[in-house]
Amino acid sequence: MKIFFILSSWVFIFSSYAQKTIDDQLHGWVLYQGNHKLNSQFDLHTEYQWRRANGFADWQQSLARVGLDYKLNPSVTISGGYAWILTYPYGSQPIANQTNENRLWQQLILKQPIGNFQVQHRYRLEQRWIDNQFKQRMRYRAQVLIPLQKSFVDKKQGLFLNVNNEVFLGFGKGIGKNILDQNRFIGAVGYQFNKDFSLQMGYLNQFVIKPDGLHIERNHTLWTSVVYNLDFSK
Repeated sequence: MKIFFILSSWVFIFSSYAQKTIDDQLHGWVLYQGNHKLNSQFDLHTEYQWRRANGFADWQQSLARVGLDYKLNPSVTISGGYAWILTYPYGSQPIANQTNENRLWQQLILKQPIGNFQVQHRYRLEQRWIDNQFKQRMRYRAQVLIPLQKSFVDKKQGLFLNVNNEVFLGFGKGIGKNILDQNRFIGAVGYQFNKDFSLQMGYLNQFVIKPDGLHIERNHTLWTSVVYNLDFSK
C-alpha cells in the first residue's frame, strides 16, 4: 500500500510542476477479460480492449491479448502470452502513422488480503515489436478492492470499489529521452454478480510521456470493464 501511494504522489507532483507541453483529452475505453479454467492450476487468459479518443468518436487503440495462467497457490499466479495492438493517430499530439505492434508479455501476480480488502501486486515485462522497432518495458500495478457491501466478502457478490495505479518504465534501447513511459490511475465502482462475472465503471487517468520527454498527454477516460470467466475443465 505504501508503494501505491508513493507512486501516485510522485506522478501527481511530476505532472503538476514539470515544464512540459501537456494536453488534456477526453477518451473512452471498454474492455473485456476472461480467465477460463482449464484445470486446477491452468487458466486460459483472453482480453480485448476497445480504446477510443475524442470521447468515443475516433480510434485510439485496439488491443487483443491471450495467454496462459499458472496458479502456484491461491496467492501467486505466473502468466505469459501474446498481444496484438493497433495504435492510431489521434488527439493533439498524433503519431505520424498508424502502428502495428506484436508483443510478448510475462507477469507475476501476488494477492495479499488485508482484512476485508483485496490487495494485488502485478509485475509485468513486455517485449514489443512496433512496426520495425523493438522496445522493452516493465510495469508495476498496485490494486485494492474495497467492499461496499458485506455480501461481497461473504458471498463474492455485491458492490465494491476498485482503486489502482500502474507505472510503465522503458528499458534497453529505443526508449528515447525518458524512462517513465506512462502512468495509469483508475478509480471505479463495480458489482460482482458471482465469482466469474463482474462489471465495473469509473475514471481512468492515462498520463503518457512521448519519446522526446517534452510532450505529454493527460487523457481523462471513461473506463468500463467486463470480466466473465468460463470453466473449460468440466
